[in-house]
Amino acid sequence: MIQVVLAAAVALGVSLLGTPLLISVLRRHRLAQAIRVSKDGIQYPEHEGKKGTPSMGGLAVIIAVLLGYAVAHLAVWRPPTVSGLLALYLTVGLGLVGMVDDYLKIFKQRSTGVRARTKLGGQAFIAITFAIMALSFPDEFGRTPASQAISFVRDTPIVLPIALAVLWIWLLITATTNAVNLTDGLDGLAAGAAVATFAAFALLGVWQYGQNCAFTRFERCYEVRDPLDLAVFAAACAGACVGFLWWNTSPAQIFMGDTGSLAIGGAIAALAIFSQTELLLVLLGGLFLLTTVSVILQVASFKLTGKRVFRMAPLHHHFELKGWGEVTIVTRFWILQGLFVGLGLSLFYAEWVRT
Repeated sequence: MIQVVLAAAVALGVSLLGTPLLISVLRRHRLAQAIRVSKDGIQYPEHEGKKGTPSMGGLAVIIAVLLGYAVAHLAVWRPPTVSGLLALYLTVGLGLVGMVDDYLKIFKQRSTGVRARTKLGGQAFIAITFAIMALSFPDEFGRTPASQAISFVRDTPIVLPIALAVLWIWLLITATTNAVNLTDGLDGLAAGAAVATFAAFALLGVWQYGQNCAFTRFERCYEVRDPLDLAVFAAACAGACVGFLWWNTSPAQIFMGDTGSLAIGGAIAALAIFSQTELLLVLLGGLFLLTTVSVILQVASFKLTGKRVFRMAPLHHHFELKGWGEVTIVTRFWILQGLFVGLGLSLFYAEWVRT
């Protein structure tokens, strides 16, 4: 448990103290993201006040996670696990893909960044290599970090062939990373929602460690590999997001950019895959799913009927155009995320107590 607390504390401290240093560097080099403005009959929320705000803040989150995780292991002189290293690989790899996107937004002043096909290609490369490695490296019990079975609160009887399992992991990672990316549209919205999700995964990891089949095999023990290290990783991510949120909350002094949103999405996906809670992510990342569904409905409705369901998608921009204040929207969406996470944890625990 000391590793979990230490990882969160170190990541929090690094992010809280390191983010203003990053802000200073980014401002000195004028590395600010382009802001979309209303034109040609297309209305966007008025974000002119955000012009000049530095982006690429996700770098602070990534560095904080790496240091929090590393210090937690050095303090007890315990080597990292394969699961932990693979989770870091996915987080950092997708963060680098996002950094390329941020580079184009900043230096080329293109608010759309890199082309969607190129971006998805980079995500696919990181996700597929992650999936292949995650289905390798069995431990002494024959357990690989990821399972070929589709999971809800633990593995289900639905076991996929290796090729389909890789495809499933890729789809899950792509969906999660893009969902977090879509949610990152208002000051503090994505970072605050991610804190709740990471905190939930830290709790799940600690619980699964205490009831793990590696210690005592009984009917409802968890076959999750390296659950304590997953809790350490999740705690580092939660701490890093809390520290970053101090500077990212309204009025934001820095944006996380795609560097942060893709890295955070990758970390969440890795935790869901390794903790065998893939389908439970629908609730543990409920706000991210809600945001994505709003975009899907908007696009589908416009293509099929020529009419829009919302004034603008993602959903938070719809409420902006309705006149809601940014802080009001973010606070209420955080409440929704808290309710989603609470329901997810309740279902996880209910599955345990019913037996």
